[in-house]
Amino acid sequence: MPEDDAVDVTDSQLLSDDELAELEEADPKAHQVVYAGQDFDVEGLVRRLDRRDILIPRFGHADEDIVTPGFQRSFVWKRPQMDRFIESMLLGYPIPGILLVRQQDKRYLVLDGQQRLRTLQHFYSGIHGDRVFDLKNVSEEFRGLSYSTLTPAQKRALDNTYLQATILDTDGSAESLDAIYQIFERLNSGGTQLTPHEIRVALFAGGLIDLLHELNTHPAWRSLYGAPSPRLRDQELVLRILALYCMHDIYTRPLKGFLNHFANVHRDASDEQVKKAAELFKRSSDLLAKAVGRDALRRRSKQINAAQTDAMFVGLMTALETRDLVDRQVLAAFQNLQSSMAFDKATITGTSDEEVVNARIEASVTAFSAA
Repeated sequence: MPEDDAVDVTDSQLLSDDELAELEEADPKAHQVVYAGQDFDVEGLVRRLDRRDILIPRFGHADEDIVTPGFQRSFVWKRPQMDRFIESMLLGYPIPGILLVRQQDKRYLVLDGQQRLRTLQHFYSGIHGDRVFDLKNVSEEFRGLSYSTLTPAQKRALDNTYLQATILDTDGSAESLDAIYQIFERLNSGGTQLTPHEIRVALFAGGLIDLLHELNTHPAWRSLYGAPSPRLRDQELVLRILALYCMHDIYTRPLKGFLNHFANVHRDASDEQVKKAAELFKRSSDLLAKAVGRDALRRRSKQINAAQTDAMFVGLMTALETRDLVDRQVLAAFQNLQSSMAFDKATITGTSDEEVVNARIEASVTAFSAA
């Protein structure tokens, strides 16, 4: 069995057992949300998309028009899927509904349904990428047709087809954001599920997420971690380090809730504590890379141990607040921790329990302070 808090060195695209467990862990408090149903005609949906009354955010990037950034990654449908979706619309087949968030400025944000809406928008524009969007992977009746070459009857049929939308209302509050996060967790099944952090990156897009991206590219951190994670596990580990450094004294389970709270409170990354933590993270990365190397993030295997990593960084960052350390001091502290049975236990089992988190961070702070 893998360690509780280990990350597979191959960084599988599939969710790990720990990530699945984190998604399934009960939330300490469930929030209600106000919603209503509404039907939109296809032509009206495309028109609203074109004038940005309906917004599809870019995954992980801030958009000044978006109050509650959504849960979408980049467009992933291939042409056969797009063609067959348009064909289904032309044939009058039933189409799954979409999920929208109504912001305070009355714009709609796409929570679920990006692929369908983007496909319609591209088909109406006549261009997908840099190519003409004419139907290829369809029956003979529709092959070669673009929106501009549909018959008048076909255009009317498509324009007047209705898609059902469920609309959630948000006031931008922490409770409202948390409710939407919980809703998406419950929708997040089938296909390629998002990790808890991929959801978080979309929900809390802004200055902090941009800072995490920057820190995740720091050369010393990359040498410690290895190849970038396609599922953002490395970025989540950076967030975890910053959050525990700044707020470990109020840490409570579940871990996803703690990280969401930190991401919401420090969403714009303007707080001096966060800026200080970012600089200490880079200094600690430099020291650990030079003094210890890749073993700083690993525990008796090739897998990254997130529990050891967060404790190692928080302990070193805390020590660097008051004094500089040299390589031999960093190595000595690391070796002391590696030989500690208590630290070993706190980085292998029950690694998200409050007592265990506090125990390993206290041990690390003590080790680096005494170095």
